[in-house]
Amino acid sequence: MSVIGKIITVSIFGESHGPAIGLTIHGLPSGIQLDLDQIKKDLLLRHGKKELSTPRKDVDEFEIISGCFQGYTTGTPLTFIIKNKDVRESDYTNLQFKPRPSHADLGAYFKYGKFYNFHGGGHQSGRLTALLVVLGSIAKQILAKRNIITVSHIYKIMNLIDDPLNPKELDQTQVNKLLNESFPVINDTVKLQMIDFILQTKNQSDSVGGIIETVIYNVPTGLGEPFFDSIESFLSHLIFSIPGIKGIEFGEGFNIANLYGSQANDEYRLENGKITTSTFHNGGIVGGISIGLPIIFKTAIKPTSSIGKTQKTIDLLTQSETEITIQGRHDPAFISRISIVINAVTNYAILELLAQKEGLLWIK
Repeated sequence: MSVIGKIITVSIFGESHGPAIGLTIHGLPSGIQLDLDQIKKDLLLRHGKKELSTPRKDVDEFEIISGCFQGYTTGTPLTFIIKNKDVRESDYTNLQFKPRPSHADLGAYFKYGKFYNFHGGGHQSGRLTALLVVLGSIAKQILAKRNIITVSHIYKIMNLIDDPLNPKELDQTQVNKLLNESFPVINDTVKLQMIDFILQTKNQSDSVGGIIETVIYNVPTGLGEPFFDSIESFLSHLIFSIPGIKGIEFGEGFNIANLYGSQANDEYRLENGKITTSTFHNGGIVGGISIGLPIIFKTAIKPTSSIGKTQKTIDLLTQSETEITIQGRHDPAFISRISIVINAVTNYAILELLAQKEGLLWIK
């Protein structure tokens, strides 16, 4: 189902090339002031750098049709609509029964049959991440009351690796820079190399993926619910709702299997009267619960499935092998504009878990 959350419940609707996409948020109390300009700014960041992203340019002008009066939440369901204006269904006319390799097409066909709106990936399209950005922007504004900050950057593209974030210390200047960049990379030299590599890949009618690194600062203690809603479980659930995500690891991640316990354990110490650690092998989480440390994780982003090269597929009507060349308008590397989406669902995850632990009275 396209619904998630127990306290602050979220539902999304719409398709990539339908009339509109939409988001409804249930459970927000009345009296929350919404910074609509911040939402617009975050939506603009989702478009990424012009030369690195899809030529499709929906303006992402949203309309609030319920739940907001004079800039404040009313306490009733808050619903946003974003109209799809830059739609070109002709790019997909010949693909209805010829699934694009590694796209959602084949899975959707098996689940929904011929009734599925296949244009542009339908309901599974990255187009709907605009709704996640709206959700996350609101969550970010609320979490600012607790000084909880989520920041991401492009950590790796092929063999190009950025400087890592420092979970031990919040560098506000660096955080502000990354949160306001359409191509968030810490090291400027690596940034230029990444951009050049993506453009080279684009010229070869191919695509590329990579890894995003994320840190959540000023996380309260005790977030995460036993047993199936641990903080890793809930975060992963939301991260994997973003199209194109193929993996997530917290702290040391898969490499922790290569360490001895004496190496993997994050030993505790006191610093200014607070419990902390010198290492973050476990990502700031133990037993599925936050312990007041920053949380650090990495996300694996697949290369864009739609590429300009001829590829093999199956004609579902004739049950025969065939080939397709995808026309459409696609990103050579949608990793270039996914950081804002990862930040968005992360902010919602933390807000929802905080609401489960403490309720919602603190929000006002």
